[in-house]
Parts: sequence; structure tokens; C-alpha cells
Amino acid sequence: MLSKTVFFHSLDELKQESEALSAFAPSMLIAYASVSFFKSPQLHHILSGICRNFVGCSTAGEISGNRVTTRGISIVVVRFESSSYVKIHQAALPDMQSSYAAGQSLARKIDPTGLKGLYVLAPGVDINGSALLEGITAHLLHDIGLSGGLAGDDSAFEQTYVLHPGGIDSRSVVAVAFYGDTLTFEYGARGGWRSFGPARRVTSAKANLLFELDDKPALDIYKAYLGEYAEDLPESGLLFPFEVLEESSEPTGIIRTILGIDEQSKSLVLAGEVNENQYLRLMNASTDDLISGAIDAITPLGKNSSNENLHCLALVTSCVGRKLVMGDRVEEEIEEIDRQLNRNTTIAGFYSYGEISTSNSKVHCELHNQTLTLMLMRENH
Repeated sequence: MLSKTVFFHSLDELKQESEALSAFAPSMLIAYASVSFFKSPQLHHILSGICRNFVGCSTAGEISGNRVTTRGISIVVVRFESSSYVKIHQAALPDMQSSYAAGQSLARKIDPTGLKGLYVLAPGVDINGSALLEGITAHLLHDIGLSGGLAGDDSAFEQTYVLHPGGIDSRSVVAVAFYGDTLTFEYGARGGWRSFGPARRVTSAKANLLFELDDKPALDIYKAYLGEYAEDLPESGLLFPFEVLEESSEPTGIIRTILGIDEQSKSLVLAGEVNENQYLRLMNASTDDLISGAIDAITPLGKNSSNENLHCLALVTSCVGRKLVMGDRVEEEIEEIDRQLNRNTTIAGFYSYGEISTSNSKVHCELHNQTLTLMLMRENH
């Protein structure tokens, strides 16, 4: 397997280099770009001329090599050297309530015979990411790893886009299904956030809508904790996610981000589901905390890189909340990936509104928030 990533500031730049990218003879292509790129029909036309198997999404920041960029487009092209191949599938997601059904529909299109892994991209707003994954995993083999994420729109939380061979739209879920006996996958996922304040019981919730904590309106409690930051909701909610605890108050390892608020119902719209009688506790983090979390996600994978000459592709999905906290130091978490993985690793990805990952090479897949996730793919000869 060979891969490379390239970055462009405009569609004109991409068009000028399209012949060179096509000459690479890619087996698949992934595009991560700012929202503005998806508003032009040229994007789909250009990419379809480079490779027939292509997907992508809008972002809250693009990852290209060890750089983090904005207002551009990062392209990663992959060429398999053996009999490995991909199939791309797409399903409609009409609204948030259809998330589970969309996951089911997508999974039913995927041939499980010889399936090695999945890479999923989905809208970042008006979605229940947890339900989407439940729908997908209910119809797949239990030993299949997943990675991917929810699209972004430069932190506006208004409209995100997903790209697939059939077109560009805001209401599709797309999956890249990988096949081939020589393909191997490893996964990492860590946050680095710290909890603070009391744990509060979820007393009223439905799917990813949180209505009450300790029998009080969730939005009122949340605003009281945020103080002056409450004026900037929902964006400021990225700085103060929830840690999810079991009914026994044991940590689940899951973090939930606030994607929206409803002043009328005094509720919070979360990126994934919480259950009544679970407990939630607020979290925050420093830049150093988050970089340490990134190192924890990468370290097991770096240790497993036994063949330094074997080419690898690292697809990274990191939360926009991490980017907001780290500010000008955001590239440091990507530089850690570059430092710890072998020298023949191509790095690409995006900053998202939710991270999809099988955790640390375990099969069980979760929707993560405020987390750096990593899928490391190799083709063994």
C-alpha cells in the first residue's frame, strides 16, 4: 500500500494538480475541506476525474501531514498493491430521529464476506451519533473495527456536508468498506480531559436530548456552571463537556459534547446518547492535558509498528473542542503522532463534531466526543 496527502488553498489549485493525482492511480481518495468547498459543484466533478472511489466531509479544521489547517482542502490518496479493495456505500439521513434507521440501512448494503474494516463519515448537526452507530453495528460482524467521524462546519453548527460518488449533500451517511486478506487495522482513542464538580443524576433524557439533572432543568444547571461562558453557547459548550458515569458512579470512558441548546424546553442537545439514572460530571482541560491524551492514544500503536519499512496510513479524527482549547498549539497533538509512528506513515484527517472509533484495538465501537481517535491501516505483503 502507498498513500500520500496534499493540501490546497482553492479548487483551482486542486484542479491544476488533478492529473498528477490521477497518475498516482489511487484505489481510493478522501477529501477533508472547509464548508466553502462543498458549495461548488466543481469539487465533485474534479474528484470523480481523479478516482471513482472517493468520500469526504466538511470540517472544523483539516489535518494534512503534521499540519492543521483551516479554509482549505486536504486530499489523501491510497493505492493498494495487492488484491485489497474498497466499496463505498451511502444512506440517507433525513433527520435526527432517523439516525438508527440510517445506520441500519447503511449496514445492510455492506457485504460482510471478507470485510476487514469500516470508515464512516456522517453529518455533524441534527444527528444522534450513538443511534447511528447502534444501527450500523447491529447488522455487522462483531469483529469488525470502525473509525471515522461527524462532519464540521468551522464551528458554526449550522450545516455540514458529506461527499460520496453520488454527490454532495447534508443528509447522507457514507461508509468505506475495506476488503483484503493483507489489510490490518489498529485503533486508538483518548481524551485527556479532567472532571470537576459534583456528579449529577440524569433524571430526564430521551436519546441525545438531556432535559433534567437532579430533577432540575439541565440548561439552567449548565449555565450556572459556565457563568460568563454561557453567553457563547452552544460553541462554549465545547470547552466544558460531560463525563458519563454509570449508575454505580463508575466512569464509562465516554465523554459527551453539547451541540445545541433549547431555551424553550431548557434542554441540551448532546452529540450522543445518555441514559436516565446515569450520572454526568463536567470536565475541562488544559493544552498539556490534551496533548498527553493524544500521546496515550498513539503510544500502543507506535509500539506495534514492528516493520519500520512498511507503509502505514493514519486517519485521525480529533474533536473541535480540543482545537478550541489548544488554540495555536493544536498542531502539537498531530506532531506527536508524526513523532511516534514510523517514518513511512502518511497522516491525514479532520477536526470533527464527534469521533467514531473502536477503542484501542478492541472491537466495541463508540461515539466519542472531545477525543483524539486514530485508525492505523497497513497492507502486509
